Amino acid sequence: MSKSKFETSLESGVHHQLLTLTGNWQGTTKTWFEPNVLADESEMKGTIKAILGGRFLLHEYQGSLNGKSFDGVAIFGFDIANNNAQCAWVDSFHMGTGMMLSNGTPTENGFSVLGQYSVPEYPNPWNWRTTAELTDPDTLIITAYNISPEGQEDKATETIYKRVG
Repeated sequence: MSKSKFETSLESGVHHQLLTLTGNWQGTTKTWFEPNVLADESEMKGTIKAILGGRFLLHEYQGSLNGKSFDGVAIFGFDIANNNAQCAWVDSFHMGTGMMLSNGTPTENGFSVLGQYSVPEYPNPWNWRTTAELTDPDTLIITAYNISPEGQEDKATETIYKRVG
């Protein structure tokens, strides 16, 4: 009997690649609210584990921003049928009570996804691009970019994780 597309992906495709991100991570997150003006740099701890038989990754993390602690959860996946990297993201600081859904592409060492959010103060929605790159087996960089309605893209957060344990 032939293998399913998911079984093949798990053995040697995108899902196999995503599984390289699993583990316990610790590092530093930088945050910018204005272009090129660093607002905060603080410790971040996270765990990435496979869920639902390797179909998805669950990233749970804890950090602080300007001395206030926050938590977050992201689910990363790859939709084989639509050739689409995906992310569902919530946290107790950036997202408030909202949930961001993002879509994009797998990359050689991770993924890049684009989501959208809006706030009452601004009439047009903003975009939020998130990239994850495993630069070596023990270094994971997760970077997010805020993109204005006019298309101006600026770094918003950058977490440089080192594998621990």
